[in-house]
Amino acid sequence: MTQAAPTSESRAPLWATAIATFLGIGRMHRGPGTWGSVATVLLWGAASYALPVGWRVPTNIALAILITLIGIPAATQVARASGLKDPQFVVIDEVAGQLIALIAVPLAWQTFLAGLILFRAFDILKPPPVRQLEKLPEGTGIVLDDVAAGIYALICMQLLLRLGLRNLV
Repeated sequence: MTQAAPTSESRAPLWATAIATFLGIGRMHRGPGTWGSVATVLLWGAASYALPVGWRVPTNIALAILITLIGIPAATQVARASGLKDPQFVVIDEVAGQLIALIAVPLAWQTFLAGLILFRAFDILKPPPVRQLEKLPEGTGIVLDDVAAGIYALICMQLLLRLGLRNLV
């Protein structure tokens, strides 16, 4: 019986692979970044209801910072092991950016959907300086461009809320 040759990604530490792929969600085909964002919205939505109202925003901000800080070294390790500059299966960057897009939004499917669409749009279009951040080395570039896309989505989301999206909720 022959054993399959290990892939280059298998050399990444297990912790890094688990974090970078968001526990394997990055392995889903056809748009792993979108799957990572959808999973984040669903998980944050469920977790938000369990938190006292006054804890939601600080918890969201703390999670976004924590995921960014652990996502950078995890993405670096997995990118190095895979030999790819920005592997599609690394989706922890989408998790960080999507959490940022959802800071201080009302708990409603309309705002969650708007936050998802805005974040994905900015992540795909990469307006300046998002595209430039992508050029930073390794995990820093992988994660920070999505953090910037999340900030753009957050700004737009808050503007929409101030201009009347709240009426849809």
